[in-house]
Amino acid sequence: MKKRIVVLTMAVLFGLSAVACGSEGGSSSGGTDTSTESSSSGSSDSGTVANKDKPLVWFNRQPSNSSTGELDMAALSFNEDTYYVGFDANQGAELQGTMVKDYIEANIDTIDRNGDGVIGYVLAIGDIGHNDSIARTRGVRKALGTGVEKDGSIDSEPIGTNTDGSASAVQDGSIEVNGKTYTVRELASQEMKNSAGATWDAATAGNAIGTWSSSFGDQIDVVVSNNDGMGMSMFNAWSKDNEVPTFGYDANNDAVAAIAEGYGGTISQHADVQAYLTLRVLRNALDGVDVDTGIGTADEAGNVLSDDVYVYNEEERSYYALNVAVTAENYQDFTDSTKVYEPVSNQLDESSHPTKKVWLDIYNASDNFLSSTYQPLLQNYDDLMNLDIDYIGGDGQTESNITNRLGNPGQYDAFAINMVKTDNAASYTALLSQ
Repeated sequence: MKKRIVVLTMAVLFGLSAVACGSEGGSSSGGTDTSTESSSSGSSDSGTVANKDKPLVWFNRQPSNSSTGELDMAALSFNEDTYYVGFDANQGAELQGTMVKDYIEANIDTIDRNGDGVIGYVLAIGDIGHNDSIARTRGVRKALGTGVEKDGSIDSEPIGTNTDGSASAVQDGSIEVNGKTYTVRELASQEMKNSAGATWDAATAGNAIGTWSSSFGDQIDVVVSNNDGMGMSMFNAWSKDNEVPTFGYDANNDAVAAIAEGYGGTISQHADVQAYLTLRVLRNALDGVDVDTGIGTADEAGNVLSDDVYVYNEEERSYYALNVAVTAENYQDFTDSTKVYEPVSNQLDESSHPTKKVWLDIYNASDNFLSSTYQPLLQNYDDLMNLDIDYIGGDGQTESNITNRLGNPGQYDAFAINMVKTDNAASYTALLSQ
């Protein structure tokens, strides 16, 4: 029965994805609430627990102020079994910036396409109000020396075009290699947001690289993106044929494979560890055991994570997976992004860990990383942890497209929430507080 339910919910999700993909993240027709298809299954005893007291994990989008980055501690401490699961955004951002800088230095003899002594790069920004996007923009600018301080941090605002180096949000950096100094300039950057309002939009990035290359083609020596979805769109649209190295983030399967074809590199945010943590934290709360069980402390099946793949910040109630740079030197180790992490791949005994029902949403059914990497990983882990999960796919634009399908939270034992906007945690906690 459990397998049948997953097939049904995935059929609905792919239906949503097909609609969303028709307009590259545009509004879906509202979708179907998959929860109604499986409400009679599972072994939920949620009627004995108030919704406000049920385990809750925020994942991928940390509840926070999109303008200041300040964490929303009210959401992160909604109840004693509330946590966040994501990755160390700053550590990953620094890795991406360093990866780009190292590549430039190693290929300095050939990377300056027009020989003008200026290493020009363009930058695809995902969501100007998203902490991860902000961190990645800052990480690249810091590593390349193009960042300008604003209010105590590197300015992360898009600059439009900057071929003359006059933009105020960035400055010209420099790299010295073999006794010669090269200028590094951010030629252009913009938020990749489509006309319907969806951010991190791959099609918009593909259009942007077309515009940029037409305007200042051979000045572009490097392409950088806040994620692989946008990066691969630009790579396929222009930079692959023009042999311009392109760098992304997420280590999606297609991006990793493209490294053999000239994609410069990407960052693995250990999605396998994140997906495990997302469900493991819920499983532990449902079992009434210490939250560290099967994480830092081995469970009875032998599942345990080493401290070099994650960190836990108790004050922030947040688990963060650590990042790894994926380049031409090691990309073959990352070719399957949906493979479960071996140290935590052991099945839990259902007699000790009875099946529980979970409501989980993906903010955008057409998001490449979440739908092609994260969700398949979750589906591999849910069986191992005896969790019967309804997967809800959003349109990437409006919170209500998701919250409208949380009409009967009483039928679930726990919740895993991936918001459209980091500011909107209250949209969900209000429903669980009723």
